[in-house]
Amino acid sequence: MTTRSKNHEWLALTTEEPLEPALPICDPHHHLWDRQPARVAPRYLLDEILDDTGAGHNVVSTVFIECGAMFKPGGPEALRPVGETEFVNGVAAMSASGLYGKTRVAAGIVGTADLRLGKAVGDVLDAQIAAGGRRFRGIRRACAWDPDPNVPNHRTEPGPKLFERDDFRAGFAQLAPRRLTFEAWCYHRQIPEVTALARAFPDTTIILDHFGGPLGIGAYAGTADDVFAEWRTSITELATCPNVVAKLGGINMEMNGFGWHEKPRPPSSQELADATRRYYDVTIETFGADRCMFESNFPVDKASCSYTVLWNAFKRIASGCSAAEKAALFHDTAARVYRLQAPA
Repeated sequence: MTTRSKNHEWLALTTEEPLEPALPICDPHHHLWDRQPARVAPRYLLDEILDDTGAGHNVVSTVFIECGAMFKPGGPEALRPVGETEFVNGVAAMSASGLYGKTRVAAGIVGTADLRLGKAVGDVLDAQIAAGGRRFRGIRRACAWDPDPNVPNHRTEPGPKLFERDDFRAGFAQLAPRRLTFEAWCYHRQIPEVTALARAFPDTTIILDHFGGPLGIGAYAGTADDVFAEWRTSITELATCPNVVAKLGGINMEMNGFGWHEKPRPPSSQELADATRRYYDVTIETFGADRCMFESNFPVDKASCSYTVLWNAFKRIASGCSAAEKAALFHDTAARVYRLQAPA
């Protein structure tokens, strides 16, 4: 039985029919969890994500991204995140049975590991790969941190300059030999740190999450044009690294400063597209469609809009793209980067 989000009635105030409903989609960024009372969706498991993906868009596959769910309660601390992969692989196996419809949820799995362990993290990575049942594709270890106390840091409290630490980089060096990707979740002023990391490890595929986190709260409130200008300079330089691909989405969180969750009714897809289009346009122009992928970041972005409205916004933004570019943006780039099968 599906558990509704806390803002279900508010989201229902804005409903839309899906645009281009036949277009195949791989959603390369979502989470699964349970018993998270601080979240707008305290429970987001197979039933809940299928309720979203089954609302009209042609979502053929998804990729799970770590979120600190279902860690092991005991044993060596370094190996506790393996519990999350075991949990998600079980959900993926349920979905792969076909009993729940065509969408293959968590066809790819990205977990986490403390790369500050250096070379010793190799044992953790091997355990993650084994737990993933041939679905495990990479690691995310966020560096999202800002000195402003009004900006929330990542739950792991990375502190400043995580990606520049020698121990972190020694652990990072263990990814490429295992064909593992790295998800970079940072704030916009940290994008140059991602660029430096990409240049130091050209054989590792790095996926930039959520446009590199342009902030719009705390000291950044009311400075949207300045933030965008700084972000554009950094993202243009990052795009010169051929081993980096970009996720287009995750920009409707409270920290981005658009304040959707504070409005009397949720935004329409046109409102979302109008407010955020410049970030998409610049990223697609600098990276190219074959290095970009639309992402939902659900259920986090569910605080601001419904799944159907969000993907309609993406389709409005991509309306001027060619058929080949749309195929890349909505499915093919993600399927290639995460080594997923083509849609049936």
